[in-house]
Order: sequence, then structure tokens, then C-alpha cells
Amino acid sequence: MAVEESGPGAQNSPYQLRRKSLVPKRTAAASATGASTSSTEAFGHRAKRARVSGKSHDLPAAPAEQYLQQKLPDEVVLKIFSYLLEQDLCQAACVCKRFSQLANDPILWKRLYMEVFEYTRPMMHPEPGRFYQVSPEEHEHPNPWKESFQQLYKGAHVKPGFAEHFYSNPGRYKGRENMLYYDTIEDALGGVQEAHFDGLIFVHSGIYTDEWIYIESPITMIGAAPGKVADKVVIENTRDSTFVFMEGSEDAYVGYMTIRFNPDDKSAQHHNAHHCLEITVNCSPNIDHCIIRSTCTVGSAVCVSGQGACPTIKHCNISDCENVGLYITDHAQGIYEDNEISNNALAGIWVKNHGNPIIRRNHIHHGRDVGVFTFDHGMGYFESCNIHRNRIAGFEVKAYANPTVVRCEIHHGQTGGIYVHEKGRGQFIENKIYANNFAGVWITSNSDPTIRGNAIFNGNQGGVYIFGDGRGLIEGNDIYGNALAGIQIRTNSCPIVRQNKIHDGQHGGIYVHEKGQGVIEENEVYSNTLAGVWVTTGSTPVLRRNRIHSGKQVGVYFYDNGHGVLEDNDIYNHMYSGVQIRTGSNPKIRRNKIWGGQNGGILVYNSGAFLGVSIMENITITIFLVNIERLNDYSNDYV
Repeated sequence: MAVEESGPGAQNSPYQLRRKSLVPKRTAAASATGASTSSTEAFGHRAKRARVSGKSHDLPAAPAEQYLQQKLPDEVVLKIFSYLLEQDLCQAACVCKRFSQLANDPILWKRLYMEVFEYTRPMMHPEPGRFYQVSPEEHEHPNPWKESFQQLYKGAHVKPGFAEHFYSNPGRYKGRENMLYYDTIEDALGGVQEAHFDGLIFVHSGIYTDEWIYIESPITMIGAAPGKVADKVVIENTRDSTFVFMEGSEDAYVGYMTIRFNPDDKSAQHHNAHHCLEITVNCSPNIDHCIIRSTCTVGSAVCVSGQGACPTIKHCNISDCENVGLYITDHAQGIYEDNEISNNALAGIWVKNHGNPIIRRNHIHHGRDVGVFTFDHGMGYFESCNIHRNRIAGFEVKAYANPTVVRCEIHHGQTGGIYVHEKGRGQFIENKIYANNFAGVWITSNSDPTIRGNAIFNGNQGGVYIFGDGRGLIEGNDIYGNALAGIQIRTNSCPIVRQNKIHDGQHGGIYVHEKGQGVIEENEVYSNTLAGVWVTTGSTPVLRRNRIHSGKQVGVYFYDNGHGVLEDNDIYNHMYSGVQIRTGSNPKIRRNKIWGGQNGGILVYNSGAFLGVSIMENITITIFLVNIERLNDYSNDYV
């Protein structure tokens, strides 16, 4: 066991007393069995057992040894052990069962652990690239401090001012030859390149400014500090990107620290190329539990760019940046999970130019711009994210971007929920889209997304708004409780609206106007405050095989030159008429069942043509014709 070389009491330490209490001289019987006095016996270890007739018997212990091992009170032994370093404790644990129990006392190991690593909770490192802190009381291992110590033991430490003290007191730190200490991160990275150690770097509490951190090997760098580790370890740059990962840094790890880019001239255009984290081609580092901040008003906090750029970024906080939070471009990929992305001046996430990330369980909120912006052929898979309270849309898709968004919550946007425009595409599947100030989904300017299986509800305006030559497939959604129409189609837009439930709106169910078109089929439209379907101002939709019922006014309302085709629908139980046609409207009405209306089946004010309608069980009149100019070939199964 190691002995303190200096200090009070060094000449009469318990280690020297132990050395004097050697095992007694061997008896002839002991010699005959081949037992010998070894170096372990000289440090008071258990003597080797003599073997007689296949049975083992312990040799009698000397009185001093017996006293130390059996009679010395636990608190005294623990006090002695508190002066030992980790390797000495491990050797003491080999002496006897009692010493083994006492030398594994968690309090002893916690003191040693915090002296070396500073953590106030054990940092477990069960495998490469994985670190997590545990509560000692709840961890399955009886001594997580020792377990973590063993996992983290071989590494270099960046601890400014400590290296000189460490290397000038070799006796004090005897047994820690595997630990290296540096004053700067750059020096520690140089030690990795010179193969002084295997690449595990602990960066201790402090602020490290303007170091050139270019990583091109699979190093592991982790903050080491008490309390909330990332708050205490701050690495910042004022001139260049704070961290740059280059080819060769695959499987590198950076975690538990604050990474800042804080230039003096925050608006300089050359800072477009500077970031907190810059991840370049053909590298896949792991970024974990970091706080990432940029005060620069151009560029982004995190930039992932180029073919083969494929990081894993988890449990990070990318917030309060004066630019874009996370920017993924130029065919870059990566996995981004469980991050907090908020209050950024521009988008929380940009995906551009065939970037194709996997983004799961992120909290993207209170952005001063859009939450997620995919554009210029950006792609990506977004799953189970919570996107809310962003100033513009929660999710924006533009210019041939084609993301897949699954099981996210997109809500309380200060404008809309999802905005797809300028030939944007995308698949939005099984999301909850609610309580947005404008429409839950906007589709315009030749965009063609798929909106399937979503719940779109309680919007302060409409549910789905398709305008300005918008298209898209709107299928299998539950659209309800919106302040305006559940689906609004206008200005030459032509979507396919299929198999949706559109109900309990504070306005109408489907509103088609200003030359709106589209195929509207197999939907259930019910219990809306105004008409189930409105068709007006030159619009020509095809409504086919829908169930339109239980409305608080009319079922289907054609007016102001509303046209289109109404066929094979089941229209029933409305407070007013099932179908109302007026003011220059001329729809084609075929093979519908129109019944149960409390104010008639079909109410025609002007220019209606209908064929083969089934009209039954109306409370008042079946057909009410007002100011008819032309009524073409109608016949009814029931009057």
C-alpha cells in the first residue's frame, strides 16, 4: 500500500506499524506442506493455507494482525482507510473479508471520486459513447462511486493550474500514473495525437476561451464538475467555430459542457461560416447533454454539412441563439433526439439541399421565427416532437422539400401549425395539430403534401386551408372544433379530400370558394354550426359518397355561382334543408339520399339541375322552388 511521504505523523503511520507485525516463523509442519513467507504476507495479507488430507486450515494469525483485522473498531479502520488512495484501498480489500467490506464503503469512494472527477453524482460509462449520471441510492450497484471510478479511471484531465501541483508531488499521488493533467484543451488533444493516452479527456470547471478545437480522431471529451455539470464547464470562441469535427472523428464524443460562439462583431458576414459546432463530411461524432449558444446574428449554432456528416446529438439544449439553432444541409444526415430547442431568432431547425436527418422527441418551442423549416429539397424524418408557440408556423415546407412528420404535436403557433408552399411536399401522418392562431395546415402555390391520420382541432381559424393552386391528399383525418371551416379550398386549388371526419366546427364543415376545385369523397361531415359543405363563387368540386348529417343549418349549400357534382351522398338530419341551391349556381346532383331535413330536402332558388335524387322523410316539403329560370329533368324516388 502507498504511504504518505511527508506530513505530520508520517514516521508513526499505521502502514509502518503493519509492517512490523509479520507472520510468525513457520513451524516444521508448515514447511513440510510447502507454505512460504511471501511478499503479500509481509503486508499483513492472509497467510496461505496448509493443505492436509485434502482439507484446508488457516494458520494462526499473529496477535497484532488479529487485532487489526478483527478487533479494531470499524470507525477506526474507516478513518485509516480515508487516508488511502484508490489502489491502496483495493489492496486493503484483499486482506480479509472484513477489510473487503470496509474498503468498499461508498463514503470512502465518494470522497476519492469527487477529488478526481468533481461529480456530485456518479457518472456511469458502461460502454463507448455512453455516459449518464445516477442517484447513488437508486442505483443497482452497491457502490456506484467505485463502479464509476473504475469505468473512468484511465483518462486525461484538463484542470488549469493543477498540472504543476500534480507532477511536483509524486508521493502524494502515487498510484495515479494512468492519470494525466493538462492546462488547456489544445494540450490534451495534442497528448491524444502523440498516443500518451487512449483519448478520454475530462474538462474540469472553468471557462475556456479561444482555443482551437479541431477534432479529427475518435476522442471522448466530457465536462467534469459538481452539480449541473454543463453549467460549470464553458468552452467558447470569439473568432472561429468553437468545435470543428473533421474526417476521422467518427465515434468521437463530446458531452456535459456549454459550447458558445460569442463574436465581438455579431453581424459580420464572415461569421456565416462560424458556429458553436461545425460537423463536416464523413464524420459521425456524438454530442450529448451540451448547452449550445450562439450570439452571432448570422449563420447557425450547429451546422451539419456534407456527404457522410452523420452525428448523433442527444439531450442538448440549443436555445437563445441569435440565428438558426440546428442547420442540416448538403446531403448531411444524423440522429437528433431528446433535445430542447427554443427561443432562437431564426428557425429552431433548418433542413436544406437533400439534408435527411432523423429527428425524434425534440421540444421545439417559443422560436422567434418558424419552429422547423425544410426547403430547397430538404427531407428528414420527424417523430414524436413537441412543436409549439413559435412566432410563425410550427413546421414550414418549401421549394420541393419532402419531410416525413409522424406523431408530433404541433400547437399554439402564433400563426399556423403547418405551412406548405412553393411546391413543397411532405407526409404528415398521425400528428396532433391544435390551438394554432391561424389554420392548422396551410397548403398553397402548387404544393402537394399528404396529410393523413392527423387530429386537427380547436384552431382559432380553420383546420386545413388550401389556396393559391394548392393540391395535396387530405385523408383519414379527424378535424373538429375549429373556429372557421374544417377544410377550406379556394383560388384554383384542387386537393383530394378523402375519408376524413369533419365535425363540431364553429363554422361550416367544408368551404369551397373562389374557383376552388377538388375531389371530396367518403368523408363524414356532421354537427357543424353552419353548412356541412359550402360551394360558392365559381367553384366546381366533386362531392361523392360522403355522409353529411346532423348539421345545425343546411347540409350542402350552393350559392353565388357555385357549381360542381353532388353524387351518391347520404345527406340527412339537418336543421334546414338537405341541399340549398341559389343565385346562379348550377350543380349536378345524382343518386343522393337526401332525407330527414327539418326544412325540406332540396331548396332551389335559381338554376339547379339534379338527376335521380332519393328524397325521403322530410318534415316539411321535399322540393321548394323559388324564382326558377331553368329546372332540368328531375325525378324523385320519394316525395
